[in-house]
This record gives sequence, C-alpha cells and structure tokens, in this order.
Amino acid sequence: MRERTQIKDTLETLSSIDTNIDDCEVMLEFAGEDPDALAEASSSAKSADSVMAAMEFQRMLGGQHDKAACFVSINAGAGGTESQDWASMLQRMLFRYCERKGWRVELTDQQDGEEAGIKSTTFRVEGEYAFGYMKAENGVHRLVRISPFDSNKRRHTSFASVAVLPELDDDIEIDVNESDLRVDTFRSSGAGGQHVNKTDSAVRMTHMPSGIVVACQAERSQHKNRATALKLLKAKLYEQELAKRTEERDSLYAGKAKIDFGSQIRSYVLAPYQLVKDLRTNFETSDTKGVLDGALDGLVESFLLMHSGESTERN
Repeated sequence: MRERTQIKDTLETLSSIDTNIDDCEVMLEFAGEDPDALAEASSSAKSADSVMAAMEFQRMLGGQHDKAACFVSINAGAGGTESQDWASMLQRMLFRYCERKGWRVELTDQQDGEEAGIKSTTFRVEGEYAFGYMKAENGVHRLVRISPFDSNKRRHTSFASVAVLPELDDDIEIDVNESDLRVDTFRSSGAGGQHVNKTDSAVRMTHMPSGIVVACQAERSQHKNRATALKLLKAKLYEQELAKRTEERDSLYAGKAKIDFGSQIRSYVLAPYQLVKDLRTNFETSDTKGVLDGALDGLVESFLLMHSGESTERN
C-alpha cells in the first residue's frame, strides 16, 4: 500500500506539471490580445518549475537511508601536526555546515593531537536528510597551504579522511553476538567534571570476528555510552557488507572511476591561489573562506545531482 501511494503521488505530481504547461501554452496564445494572459502564463510556468524542483530533490535524496541520522568519522593522515590541524579544520567545517542546516551534532569520541588539532574524531548528526547530504563528504580531503607551523613559511600538503555511516533503524537487523564482543571501560579524557574523570564511564567495543573497534565517551553514563557504541558498531558492520556488494557491482562498470573512502575527492588550495575543487564533479569555487566556514551547498548538491544521475543510468 505504501508503494502504491508513492506511485499514485508521483503520477498526480506529473499530471499537475502537465496541466500547468498546457495552461501556459494556452495563455501565451492569448497574450497578444490580453495583457493579463502573459502574467498568468508566467505564473503557470513558475508553478511547474517549482514542482519539478521538488521532484528533483526527491530523486537526489531517494536512497534507502538518506533520511537517517549518521555518524561522521574524521582521521588525520600522515604528516603529524599538519594533518591533525587539517582534521580539526574539517571538523569545524562540517560542524558549521550542520549548524547552517539546523541539525543536531553530538560528539561521541575524539583523540586530540600532541601539539595541535585532532588525530581522530567521531560525531553523530541528527536532522532531516542528514545522511543523504553528509554522504557527499565521504573520502580523502587534500589541503594545500602555507604552513602556520613552518618557520620558513613553506607550502605544505595535508590529507585527512572523512567517513559517513548511516545510523540504522531498529527494524534493520544486524546480527551482533555478545560472545563476539570485547568491551573495555576506561576514564574519559579531557573536560567533563569530576564524575566523568573519576569513573570508568567511557566504553571501547571490539568486534572480534571483523576487528572493528568503536569507542564512545560522550555521556556520563556507561550504559548510554555502550548503547551509542553498539549503534556505531552496527553501522560499521552494515557499511562493511555494503562495501562488498558495491565492489561487486562496480566491477561491472570498470570504465567508471570509483568513489570510495580511499579516493581523494576534493582539494582545498589556499596558496598560491584560492580554489576548492571537487574532483568527482569538477565543481569549483574560489570562496575558500566560505567553504571552510561551512558553505558546502554547491559542492554537496553537485555531487548529489551526479550521483542520482548515475543511479538512474545504472537502474
């Protein structure tokens, strides 16, 4: 019945577009005799365009988990302080993007760098179509700039990876046996008050068959941290299985470039010129300051348009 309703709604939407186009054509025929007809034709055309834009949005974000919340992990690449500082810049960029969208962000785990930045971080994003939009950030991000940590003011290149995983609904079954888990507890690091620092509330969970390790220290309650860690583990196990299926599917399209976590997806050049370029879509902008402040709409939407087009072509 749900599928029937969706098909019925789609047909009715297409019918309304067709009606608006017909009305526009009729009004244009009378435009020479009636000045008001041109305004009515314009109104019908705008109405059709608005409905088509809404349908395009549904096509871009029509994936199985696009409406779900998600977990975002950022890991600094080789390069020590440079890459760790870049990882913290990426975290700020994505936090600001989520803020612009009105989404809720919750930090679940973080390892700070020795001198600056972060080695790794994981946070949860909750909001309308959170995973649908954030999946555009999957991959390796490259930064070129004059290093603030180099006394000789030389240009450095840094790398950091971003992985985005959907939070699975409770009705999606991922079989995790308790006997396959090793759960370690430890004291949370950083600020958090006496309770957090004096009790073993943080949880590290290891899935023995796959070797996947997740951790959570966001809550004061060990029980809540364990529940969040289990959700993250299930998301990673699902992503692992999905990656296997994607690899098999992509082997049929060997001529097309793969888009995966190991691929460089975007370059941010701050010196000697200003440019952010997405290497998957060739979308580029010179507003590097705006992008690093969370203005990612152009980059994300260009990826979604390309991705939805490929999905339609494959189907």
